[in-house]
Amino acid sequence: MYAVGLMSGTSLDGIDAALVQIEGSGYESKVKLLHFITMPFSPQLKKEIEQALSFEHSNVQLICSLNFKLGYAFADAVKKVCQEARFSLEKIDAIGSHGQTIYHQPYASGSTAMSTLQIGEPAVIAYETKTKVVANFRVMDMAAGGQGAPLVPHTERILYSHDDRARLLQNIGGIGNVTLIPPKKSPIPVVAFDTGPGNMMIDEACQQLFNVSFDENGRLAAEGKIISELLEDCMNHDYMKLSPPKSTGRELFGTQYTKKLLEKYSKHKKEDLLATITMFTASSIVQHYETFIFPAYSIDEVIIGGGGSYNNTLMNMIKAQLGKRCSVYTQEEIGMSSEAKEAVAFAVLANETLSGYPSNVPSATGALSPVILGNITPAPL
Repeated sequence: MYAVGLMSGTSLDGIDAALVQIEGSGYESKVKLLHFITMPFSPQLKKEIEQALSFEHSNVQLICSLNFKLGYAFADAVKKVCQEARFSLEKIDAIGSHGQTIYHQPYASGSTAMSTLQIGEPAVIAYETKTKVVANFRVMDMAAGGQGAPLVPHTERILYSHDDRARLLQNIGGIGNVTLIPPKKSPIPVVAFDTGPGNMMIDEACQQLFNVSFDENGRLAAEGKIISELLEDCMNHDYMKLSPPKSTGRELFGTQYTKKLLEKYSKHKKEDLLATITMFTASSIVQHYETFIFPAYSIDEVIIGGGGSYNNTLMNMIKAQLGKRCSVYTQEEIGMSSEAKEAVAFAVLANETLSGYPSNVPSATGALSPVILGNITPAPL
């Protein structure tokens, strides 16, 4: 089958669209990436998403409207990736859309339930592209008692398992998440969880301190020194003490938390603040390995993807802390694409759903059982 996977993450960079060819299903799937694009959000649409994410400025009318606006934007991304690939839209069998997360609450709190909300109306995508859409992947896992995240470990085992090597697949998007991929015939289960902030706090600090959207190649952070008390403050965050399965998002490591830290340590140089927040991402990743993975598993390789893999300062910090314990590579160094990884995953998840194959990983999400993920919106007649 031919499918397009759509992803819009916590970094709000835009919509990732991956055109892929998939043969089979389950762990025997064969997946080929045909083309990939990132379609940036218009300034107005990004502003509305940021407003919808804000406790102070969000409202139900905004979210209702944005659900449809994002549906049209996702449909445009499908059309654009096909157009650039010179691939007929009519040949697409299915679209897998993650949607845009507006709020994710992996734990019940007070009178509020475990819940999650991704928007980007699949009916709009289906109508505009004349193609069936699989979306709303997280909710069935939560209905089964899971946290609805991480969603991609099943696809990662399909795409990245090696005959002999145990791998850690570390994604550094807005949030960091890791998946332990055992060798192909190993009885070891997949282990996966969110490691904490990825680029989210780094990007927020760049905007607040330097009025730029991100730290290109980590150049700004490279000019700073680590503020030990700030790093200690960050590493004492309650999330660091939770045992897997666990997941997090903008609710814990977004604008409010970052702004509070920058105000608290405002006497320090801007470059030092950014360097320390970058080190927090690196240290949170490595500490999670040391606490929850290395004591129980022998790891051969760490493969890093996502936008954070292009931040040289961040990568150097991670490599320095891991030392000679295991080899560290980027996705590109093993012949894969960091940028396309998650969009490809949602094309694969759509194929699994349409094949009737469960694709959550209970050992990663905490769900009580394997379940088929996603809601299917048929193509219009």
